[in-house]
Amino acid sequence: MISKIVESAAAAVRDIPDGATLMVGGFGTAGQPVELIDALLDQGARDLVIVNNNAGNGKTGLAALLGAGRVRKIICSFPRQADSQIFDGLYRAGELELELVPQGTLAERIRAGGAGIAGFFTPTAFGTTLAQGKETRRIKGRDYVLEEALNADYALIKAHHGDRLGNLIYRKTARNFGPLMASAATTAIAQVSKIVEVGELDPEAVVTPGIFVERIVEVGGKLPPATEGQ
Repeated sequence: MISKIVESAAAAVRDIPDGATLMVGGFGTAGQPVELIDALLDQGARDLVIVNNNAGNGKTGLAALLGAGRVRKIICSFPRQADSQIFDGLYRAGELELELVPQGTLAERIRAGGAGIAGFFTPTAFGTTLAQGKETRRIKGRDYVLEEALNADYALIKAHHGDRLGNLIYRKTARNFGPLMASAATTAIAQVSKIVEVGELDPEAVVTPGIFVERIVEVGGKLPPATEGQ
């Protein structure tokens, strides 16, 4: 019987090596796989390359991973916000490399990676410093810049419910980058609040098919009222 269930978050991230490239789901704190990140922090992997929409919030989750000095480079859209002090300090000190990518371009680079598309032309960022060193082309009178696809060794994502085959459904805005990242990583690891029996998930509600997920772990816990959309 096929089962992708692992017994704990620690077991799910146990084999992630130093130097790995990780896609980490989340739009700010919404959909951030905090338990998997905490397990990775305990596991000790370092020199990591992180692909995420943000660069951590406060001192928990991804921010804690940055603060522990485990990340060499981050590829993201919004590295600075009111509570991104850890990123700010590391970047200003020259201890963290940043690749800044417009949000729509970031999503499409990840989607392209999952779809097997090597790259695509987009008008976004043409003529700016973000386009320096990249191929450009004029198509039908408009200027475009070539962006390469993004892939990762691992993806850490958060879903609402899943089954032993890895089929996933999401909760509201927590969906964000998770489905794209699952398809673009060699090994996708999903944390869910509940694992149900095969057949209990409405097929029409499944967003990420199990074929894209290698491991699934139940972390439990009821969402507090203030974070019901996360």
